[in-house]
Amino acid sequence: MRSSLLARREAAPARGVRVGLLMLLVFLAAEVTWLLASVFLLVPFAANDPSLAEQQRLPIGPLVTLLVVPTLLAALIALAGTALLGGGSREHRVRRELAIHWNLRDMGTGLLIGLGGLLITVPAAALWAAWAGSDANSAVGEAFAGRQLAPGIAVAVFLGVWLLAPLGEEIVYRGVLWRALEHWRWNRWLVFAVTTVVFSVAHLELLRTPLLLVISIPVGLARMFTGNVLASVVAHQTNNFLPAISLLLATTA
Repeated sequence: MRSSLLARREAAPARGVRVGLLMLLVFLAAEVTWLLASVFLLVPFAANDPSLAEQQRLPIGPLVTLLVVPTLLAALIALAGTALLGGGSREHRVRRELAIHWNLRDMGTGLLIGLGGLLITVPAAALWAAWAGSDANSAVGEAFAGRQLAPGIAVAVFLGVWLLAPLGEEIVYRGVLWRALEHWRWNRWLVFAVTTVVFSVAHLELLRTPLLLVISIPVGLARMFTGNVLASVVAHQTNNFLPAISLLLATTA
């Protein structure tokens, strides 16, 4: 029964080149939204404080805003675009097109794959840090390095890194982009490879790209083996928990 259900999930996506192209456009719209939001969200802060452009590090308010809002907006564009342009009937389109299945077994599988992936990603991160030296911080880690945050703000940052960022990113990459490639009837391993590479490169952290490739492998495997984007969300959140808790402790010590 379980295998037949997974087979139906894998067989469902292929609907044609046109819908795949439309879903790719949705993905690109979400990416552009993320980039533009990252720039234009600074405008109100700069208007209120003209010296902001001269500061080497952003104040806490703009920094937290940039951490949370662009990802949220990109995910909303991805959901809205899928509802408007996705394939098949409008009923349950978003859930069907993005492979959102409220299945506790799949989410448990995502948790197990995420925990298993730590056996690879933690040593990989340590090796990368030893190689990168002083440049080993992620963009988020670098932005918050040496800062002390109020408890409420620190918890908000923690939840953003641990829960919100993985949810938004998985909707965009292993939801919309994955689905676009499935519509083109690509082999699932090729879909896995392409989305893994695009996800890693799209972070725009050139030095960390090899590490991001390693980190994203178990996340993509959770999506591929379950046919459920919520499994990859859980795997991604599992991976992000340690960096998020480290950030929380570092900014409240």
